[in-house]
Amino acid sequence: MDEQTKKALIRIVGEQNFTDSLIDMVSYSYDASEHSHRPFCCLWPATAEQISEILKLANRERIPVIPRGAGTGLTGMAVPVSGGIVLDLNRMNRIVKVSIEDRLAVVEPGVIYADLEKALAVHGFHFPPDPASGKVSTLGGNIATNAGGVKGAKYGTTRDYVLGLQVVLPDGRIMRTGSKTMKSVSGYDLTKIFVGSEGTLGVVTEITLKINPKTTATATSMATFNDLADAGKAVSQIMHSGIIPSVLEIMGRDLLVAINQNTDLALPEVDAILLAETDGYTPEETEYQMRKVIEVFRKNNAQQVNIAKTEEEAAGLWAARKSAYAVLARMETHFVLEDVTVPMSKIADLLTGIRAISEKYHIMIATYGHAGDGNLHPQIMFDGYDPEQVKSQEAASAELFELAIRLNGTLSGEHGIGIQKAPYMALEHDAVAMDVMRSIKKMLDPNNILNPGKMALEV
Repeated sequence: MDEQTKKALIRIVGEQNFTDSLIDMVSYSYDASEHSHRPFCCLWPATAEQISEILKLANRERIPVIPRGAGTGLTGMAVPVSGGIVLDLNRMNRIVKVSIEDRLAVVEPGVIYADLEKALAVHGFHFPPDPASGKVSTLGGNIATNAGGVKGAKYGTTRDYVLGLQVVLPDGRIMRTGSKTMKSVSGYDLTKIFVGSEGTLGVVTEITLKINPKTTATATSMATFNDLADAGKAVSQIMHSGIIPSVLEIMGRDLLVAINQNTDLALPEVDAILLAETDGYTPEETEYQMRKVIEVFRKNNAQQVNIAKTEEEAAGLWAARKSAYAVLARMETHFVLEDVTVPMSKIADLLTGIRAISEKYHIMIATYGHAGDGNLHPQIMFDGYDPEQVKSQEAASAELFELAIRLNGTLSGEHGIGIQKAPYMALEHDAVAMDVMRSIKKMLDPNNILNPGKMALEV
């Protein structure tokens, strides 16, 4: 980056909000994926107007700009693969407004998910998507990925709660989309175009979210299955039994073995464990739903069913699921955590196929995830310093994506595409769909400055 451009950026944000020091560039070169590349510099903007001026300059000079939240993404979405300017939005972290009367909250993109939850809890409300990284992830990042979590089957993902946005376009224009109403069919739904766009179309600077009253009662149970087909049938039957559990999680055998090898939880090493939670506004409502779940578990040959009688017992049932990521992360030098999603009726087929891929490439793939919406997380463990294991991981990932698409699924349920899955977009999207996506990108960002190299949007 030339000195003149550097000085112009400093004039926009102030010297204290600019860095191009080596240690900072290394810090901003990676996210939670295996990818990395250093940017030219990083800025901490404070307003939409500052971002507008930055993008005008970058567009004129053809400099890449990469919006960044907490860097918790798992697909390289925040990695500046072409260098350029990282826009760290964490200092834009105001909760602008909470209106219980209107059931909405207005926030800046740097607000941490957990901080919004704390602010809403005093009113008896919450923002339902509940991503696993919610203690650290920003709401701007949640918008970029259309983040979801364990409660997605009942409460949906981020997209279902975004009422409106303020967005700075690549040419610097500031646009508002959506409204502050619960319903609107006025014009094209521009809001939804930006949710899940991975920072490739605009920089989100303000978010209007729908919020929900919190439920006051929950029930938790866990069931073990010696046959993947039985576990898969149980999931399908629960989801059309007349109730929708707030949580329906699955843990496969390889994960259970790994947890037993690294903790003292002493889990049964069965083909699958299903963990269910129901919720409601009265104990009677919640317990009625849980009885339905238990009935389906037993009908499908569950070997053991445990029902939590206290909050402490519920926490004990959750311990295994909550330990999965941390346990697996310690087992090898590297891992890739995928999030393929299939129709719920195909969960058993997906689990069986993952086991076959693991055996074929002699590589550990431990699987867990959100059975209630078909979104599973196969975590591929490998030694990243061994070229043969790296090749095996890449081949296993490719076959995993092919398997998901063959089962009428998708490459990603919540993590996004980024760099990691970009080569496989054509597996899921036909040529016409890819052309339309690229046309939207070209129309809004003709100079391809916003987060280039992601989602296979370049021809």
